[in-house]
Amino acid sequence: MTDRPDGPEVVTVFRSRLRPDAEPAYGLLAAEMESAARAMPGFVDFKTFVAEDGERASVVTFASPDTHRAWRDDRRHLEAQRRGRAELYAEYSIQVGESVRSRRWVAPSPPS
Repeated sequence: MTDRPDGPEVVTVFRSRLRPDAEPAYGLLAAEMESAARAMPGFVDFKTFVAEDGERASVVTFASPDTHRAWRDDRRHLEAQRRGRAELYAEYSIQVGESVRSRRWVAPSPPS
């Protein structure tokens, strides 16, 4: 197991439901925003999951509060948020928190 002792990462959980007519515009905008987030300094990870009932959950992690704020305030991201409210989302919720501890374990590879 490994620890990440660099300080508190910031984790955002973005839960949403799309309007019935949101595709394909949503897919294009989501791909653009993921690419932009990955290019930001301090980006750690991004994953999206879709439940059987259509709810989406994206988990985005940045290395520090400062790098998270830079993404939060990025002009492209702000415009995507505005567009999402106006055209794409039926509803959403956001939870942002600092991680207290992060641990990771990976099974060893079997011998060849």
